[in-house]
Amino acid sequence: MKSLSKLYILILLLLVSCTPVLRQELIDSALKNISPAEIKQQPELYVGKYFLLGGIIAETKMTSEGSLIEAMYQPVDSRGYLKGINTSHMRYLALFPKENGILDPLIFKRGREITFVGEFVELKEGKIEDLEYTYTYFKIIELYLWPEYKDYFIYYEPYPYWWDYPHWWYRPYYFPRRH
Repeated sequence: MKSLSKLYILILLLLVSCTPVLRQELIDSALKNISPAEIKQQPELYVGKYFLLGGIIAETKMTSEGSLIEAMYQPVDSRGYLKGINTSHMRYLALFPKENGILDPLIFKRGREITFVGEFVELKEGKIEDLEYTYTYFKIIELYLWPEYKDYFIYYEPYPYWWDYPHWWYRPYYFPRRH
């Protein structure tokens, strides 16, 4: 009986680990693996269509329309999980409408990762510091903020504590880890 309950727990963990980060019906209706660079080439083809996008937040601003996120594009897989930084380094703007709430800039800060389904609205002109830039502009339908990772070090002392300390050859080891 114990082995059967362990099997059920294992199956449940496997099923939960494969769940998408956003609602499945939204993910299914969204276009995937289309970068902002491809949208910029023929924006009239994509107006009003839903996209599944990921990114790293560069800035979050509060506007009269809602919370505006400027982010660097990051590709996602079919379940919304981030794949890693793309070499295109394209940026986009994503608006979280005021009627859905606000996104606090202290939480949605620079460097945090997001995944969202959004409707492509238009191309918008803007600036990255002194550079004129054309952004792809989305209206967020559903958003997922990834957990913030903290770097920490593990201290490892390679010699037994009863040895004489310090020796000239003694150096403790620090191993960087992410949590």
